[in-house]
Amino acid sequence: MSPNYRKRDFAAPKPDLDGKSLLVTGGTGSFGRYFIRTVLSRYKLERLIVFSRDELKQYEMQHEKGIGEHDTLRFFLGDVRDIHRLEMALRDVDIVIHAAALKHITAAEYNPFECIRTNVHGAENVVRAAIGAGVSKVVALSTDKAANPVNLYGASKLAADKIFIAGNSLAGSNPTRFSVVRYGNVLGSRGSVLPHFQRLIAEGAKSLPITDPRMTRFWITLQQGVDLVLSTLSLMQGGEIFVPKIPSMRVTDLGNALLPGFSPQVVGIRPGEKLHECLITQDEARNTYDLGDRYIIAPSFRFWTGEAIPKNAKTIGDETFSYTSDSNTEWLSVEDIASVVNEKQL
Repeated sequence: MSPNYRKRDFAAPKPDLDGKSLLVTGGTGSFGRYFIRTVLSRYKLERLIVFSRDELKQYEMQHEKGIGEHDTLRFFLGDVRDIHRLEMALRDVDIVIHAAALKHITAAEYNPFECIRTNVHGAENVVRAAIGAGVSKVVALSTDKAANPVNLYGASKLAADKIFIAGNSLAGSNPTRFSVVRYGNVLGSRGSVLPHFQRLIAEGAKSLPITDPRMTRFWITLQQGVDLVLSTLSLMQGGEIFVPKIPSMRVTDLGNALLPGFSPQVVGIRPGEKLHECLITQDEARNTYDLGDRYIIAPSFRFWTGEAIPKNAKTIGDETFSYTSDSNTEWLSVEDIASVVNEKQL
């Protein structure tokens, strides 16, 4: 592994989840499965509830080694669009990880009503149901596409982020607190470019489709994403957007890591796709703090006070600051990418 690649686990501080009841929306997705496997191996929960609408994936998880044999698991069929089903699922739940979303950019562009119903109305339902059930903490997963969005998926996630942050005010005297974790593309997740490239190579491809040779992206592994969310449970006061410091990658470098010397087949940028991604905009910089391995974007609501900022956090103090994939100071080389893929850090 190249020394330029700083391996992070975002593991400290560790939350105390023993004896807690935890629910994961979208629990049968790429993140949900990895999160559930990790939590089962580290903690002794009272209950761990998998909330999703796909009965086949739930059936497969129930029979998956390392998951299915745990008697703390509960499988709850339901959709975040259905607030009544959420209210039933959240009874006596302490913590919610909200991972359910429609994530595919092109699918969202052509199916806007469905995207809004799941990503925006679903977020509202989670907030309402969590407050009603007296849930202690809710961490919602966001995306770099929510910063300065140019596609409906990003816009819907920005709206969802706003809903969760405002949830802290809407809770009133209720103890429920909401925070957001915003990160980049997950290497190896379902629908990402990595498994697509690997499938093409397995089929004998000598070239790979690249939308634009200049394209850059933020990248994080599934394990890093899980550890980031777990550590957020310890750090959160409610209202923050947590942004990890993660490396950027050129899409052409990913191609060369998988198929050395490949010839890119330039197919053009898809509808709603960005050339580069952004995790923190200049407008957010004035409320951003540096916590070492991550940034915290503080809310502008009155409920947020300076006392909620960790003592070791440093103010950015530069309104020209932005955190974008093309201006990042940390990059994955072709060798780094190959090492991550080969070691299956996904």
